[in-house]
Amino acid sequence: MDIKALDKALQEIVAKRKELEKIDYNNPKYDDLEEELHDLEDAFQDEYGEYLEDALQEVHDTLCPDNDVLMPIAYLGKGVYVEVDKYAGKDTKLVLESNPPRVILTVGKDKQEVVWTAK
Repeated sequence: MDIKALDKALQEIVAKRKELEKIDYNNPKYDDLEEELHDLEDAFQDEYGEYLEDALQEVHDTLCPDNDVLMPIAYLGKGVYVEVDKYAGKDTKLVLESNPPRVILTVGKDKQEVVWTAK
């Protein structure tokens, strides 16, 4: 797996999402930017989806086996809420981050733990 290419692809998607968030839905550029974002996400899924889904499955099996694994793109940004027995009653999410590509478990607003790093 080309980790540098994976990281670059993640960063491109994050940048495009931020660009899209800055403009109003009525802006004439909105539809074009949204289409570019979807193209980036589709290409990302085609290239890295299986690799990341396998990694996410391992994380889920270890931390939150009662939760289904979603497409990797869902974990970008705000992440995906999961139920972690170790942190019962607390808001827990898995978030896919870049630089380096990794999955972070967030517990509430105060705790973050790297639970997987691309190798």
